[in-house]
Amino acid sequence: MRFLLVNPFYPISECPSPPLGLAYLAGALEQAGIEVRVLDLVMYKYSPQRLEAVLDEFQPHLVGATAVTMTYDHAASILADAKALDPGLKTVMGGPHVTFCAEETMLLNPNLDFIVLGEGEEAVVRLARAVEKNKGFEEITGLVFRRNNEPVFTGPREPGLDVNRIPMPARHLLPLGRYRTLGLAISMTTSRGCPFKCIFCVGRRMVGAKVRYRDPVKVVDEMETLAARDFPQINIVDDLFTANKKHCHAVCDEILRRGLKVKWTSFARVDTVSREVLAHMKEAGCGAVSFGVESGNAEILKTVEKGITLDGVIAAVQMCNDAGVTPMASFILGLPGETPETVQETVAFGQKLNDLGVSHGYHLLAPFPGTKVREESERYGIKILTHDWRQYHANRAIVETASARKAMLDEVAMKWERQFDEYLGHIKEKMKTGEAADEEASILVNLERTVLTYDLLMDEVVEAHGFWPDDGGTSEEQDIETLAGRVARAAGRNETEVAAALEYARVRKSLRRSREDGLTRWAWVDYL
Repeated sequence: MRFLLVNPFYPISECPSPPLGLAYLAGALEQAGIEVRVLDLVMYKYSPQRLEAVLDEFQPHLVGATAVTMTYDHAASILADAKALDPGLKTVMGGPHVTFCAEETMLLNPNLDFIVLGEGEEAVVRLARAVEKNKGFEEITGLVFRRNNEPVFTGPREPGLDVNRIPMPARHLLPLGRYRTLGLAISMTTSRGCPFKCIFCVGRRMVGAKVRYRDPVKVVDEMETLAARDFPQINIVDDLFTANKKHCHAVCDEILRRGLKVKWTSFARVDTVSREVLAHMKEAGCGAVSFGVESGNAEILKTVEKGITLDGVIAAVQMCNDAGVTPMASFILGLPGETPETVQETVAFGQKLNDLGVSHGYHLLAPFPGTKVREESERYGIKILTHDWRQYHANRAIVETASARKAMLDEVAMKWERQFDEYLGHIKEKMKTGEAADEEASILVNLERTVLTYDLLMDEVVEAHGFWPDDGGTSEEQDIETLAGRVARAAGRNETEVAAALEYARVRKSLRRSREDGLTRWAWVDYL
């Protein structure tokens, strides 16, 4: 039995990290003796020809794609292409989007055979076995399949997988080298579940209200393995790392007991942190904590059932500053009750946080399937403007309230984007005169290098132009200059900038030279 897992494309601007959910699925399948491959289309440009080559070489029995709402269309089209190439393939989708609109998805996609709902590690293994035998689908709870071309739901799965029994993520199947050379973070979890009820979030419904904690020793085992792979930082992506102080302290204690030097970040709520917890996290290597503040208006916070206060936000920020942990905040514009006045309150509160040293940004409400705000939009006074899932990236308005219109909401988001661009432009001017501090210059240098490197990766310029007859007498430093010239000419890019990006990748051991068959050849290091 062979199972191909697909990570659909989403842009580098969304700060991708190696697909943790797929890695968990792959780990469960591998433990069950099922051969697995991952096609990560965030790091490789998609084409039907690439898919065909993978299908011809791997010959999978099942092709599965994960999807959040904004990547659903791409995931569905890939599975349709797979079916067209091999009608005998079975196709499956999972993830939060299809979990909450499974029947609609099945009816609209005749090329889709199965949908796995919710946490999928056990279900995908059972599904692979059932496909192998071509029977037993109705016995797999949390599955939607076709019978006489009609969707059949097998009933809800017992919630709450034991997080200490789930196999480790099979990250060796992911192109970690590409993520690392782009300077992106790698993610992990220490728990699953969220006890809170924010009306714009699907987390609680996706993985359950009861928080299940991993053994802190296993958590730090994994962290130690990731630290050895030399990523710039590890992001702990639990819905709420600080939900349980005992667990939080236990993880930090284990990091410190081992003397592990690792930079990491986490998500938190402003009402679940304390000076003691933050100081312990800082000592254990935590550099930043992200808070979902959502709004600067107290009534909106009550409406969306966030359960925090603005005074609590200020207190949490001050505790972070005292502990030396960088506080970060995110806001959502267009929530129920939004008006031009409440938008200005949020912007003003964001500025107040900025004055306290808080990096902050704005998203626009995306009413994802499965959220209370979507299911009860009329009650909340929300007008949903589109069901084009590709627009559910939360960077432009797709909802309006009675007085907060799309144009106004978009303008706030675009103004913030312009301010960031102007900030980068200001750094560039200071760099020209030598006035830029090293820390601020590195922000722009790293960003520009990441974008350039990503373009080179996706356009496969090194693969096409990174080889020539080997004379055996040149150093790597000389050859990287030759490579930079060839790549820059082919890509129409500045040779100095290309050379700097490629040299950075070489030093990071993300770009490797080989000499064989009379050729000098350069290649990206995809797998670590």
